[in-house]
Amino acid sequence: MNTQKTKTALVTGGSKGIGLSTAAKLLDAGYNVCITGRSSNDLEKAKELLNSDRLMTFICNVRNYDEQETCVNAILEKFGSIDVLIANAGVGTFKDITEMSIEDWNDVIDTNLTGVFYSVKVCLPSIIESQGYIITIASLAGTNFFEKGSAYNASKFGLVGFTQALMLDVRKKGVKVSTIMPGSVSTYFNGHTPGPEDDWKIQPEDIGQIVVDLLNMAPRTLPSKIEVRPSFPGK
Repeated sequence: MNTQKTKTALVTGGSKGIGLSTAAKLLDAGYNVCITGRSSNDLEKAKELLNSDRLMTFICNVRNYDEQETCVNAILEKFGSIDVLIANAGVGTFKDITEMSIEDWNDVIDTNLTGVFYSVKVCLPSIIESQGYIITIASLAGTNFFEKGSAYNASKFGLVGFTQALMLDVRKKGVKVSTIMPGSVSTYFNGHTPGPEDDWKIQPEDIGQIVVDLLNMAPRTLPSKIEVRPSFPGK
């Protein structure tokens, strides 16, 4: 008789793109999954698409710590634990520094960096208890800077640094931490609509598979930083 507990994963920004594909891969792997997002309409579409009794959805803005805490309490009440956090929610604003507003800057930094800190902070007690895994979705923009990328580069450089320091903080507590740094991914990010012209790009399900592969690695092995690029360049 198999009495092994079903593990539970929280995926922030899980209603589209990388988050949605990762949630699908985790469900296929047997996890309970909670996906969060800011749009009830998008979450409802994701719920219909994923179609699982091991799925819950929750309206939550990662920039709001109280909302994240409410979400985590709901997960714990329903599933009993949080074993995996996929900190995926992110936004992008790409402007010359002379055109970037204070609001633009705060939106990117508060979502991509502070929002991840909030997600980690609120999940950490349960993840430490279960000796689980935290995976942040960063970007190659966290190591390669580019024009009009001041806010986005700052957020992703910061996220890579935060995740690596977090890894050192918690690995002696039995918690594994990795950051995945994708290059060009075919998603709806920043208002883009994927089409045939994006076939050369990394697909969202490719990142989801990397997440599952990391979770299945031997406990002694920790790829702490994973850079992912398309295998051939686009036009």
